[in-house]
Amino acid sequence: MGASRATAQPSLTDTETYKSAAAQAAADLVDDGARVGLGTGSTVAYLLPALAERGLRLRCVATSPATARIARELGLVVEELDDLGRLDIAIDGADQIDPAGWLVKGGGAAHTREKIVARAAERCVVIASAEKVVPALWPPVPLEILRFAARTTLAQIGDAALRDVPPSPDGNLIADYTGPVADPRALAQRLATTPGVVEHGLFEPDLVDDILIAGPAGVEHRKL
Repeated sequence: MGASRATAQPSLTDTETYKSAAAQAAADLVDDGARVGLGTGSTVAYLLPALAERGLRLRCVATSPATARIARELGLVVEELDDLGRLDIAIDGADQIDPAGWLVKGGGAAHTREKIVARAAERCVVIASAEKVVPALWPPVPLEILRFAARTTLAQIGDAALRDVPPSPDGNLIADYTGPVADPRALAQRLATTPGVVEHGLFEPDLVDDILIAGPAGVEHRKL
C-alpha cells in the first residue's frame, strides 16, 4: 500500500482535464426530464456546468449547500429530495476507489447526504480522475458524528480525531478514522454500529451502478 502512494501522479493540469472528461461523460448520460442527484466535490464542479450547457429540463437534488448554490446560479432547478422521492440518476465523485468498487467519500463533509441521495437513485454514477483508483483503501475515512458525547464516541472508535472544519450541512461534527482499512466491509459495519456515528465515508459497491474513470487513455466505464 505504501508503494502505491509513491507512484507517479498526473500533473495538476492533467488531473483537471480528467475530471472534466469524466464529468462530461456523466452529463451525457442524463435524459431530458430526469430527476438528478448532484454530489459534492471538485469533480462535480465540472459536472454542474456540463449539465447546464445541455439545456435539459431537470429537477435536481443537491447534497450540499455549495452544490445547491452553484447549480442554481447556472440555472438548474434544485428541490428537496422529499419533494421528488425517487431519483432517476445520481452523480457524485469519490476520494478513493478500490478494485471491488468500494469507495471512500466525504472529503467535503457531505457523505451522509451523498449516501441518502445515492440510495434514492435508480442509477448511481461515480465520476473520478485516474489517481483516485487505488489497489486498496487507506485512511482517513471521514465520519459525521453527533456533538453529544463526541469525545466518548471517538474513544469508542479508536484511531479517530475531529477535523478542524465547519460542521456538516446538518450541524454535526466531522471527524476522520485514521486506523487500518484492511477489510472495508467489516470496518463499515463497526463504524455503522458505533453509537454517536451518524454516518461514515465507506460506500459499499451495491450503492453504485457505474464508475466513470478518466485518464490518459480516455474515460473508462465500469459497470458494477
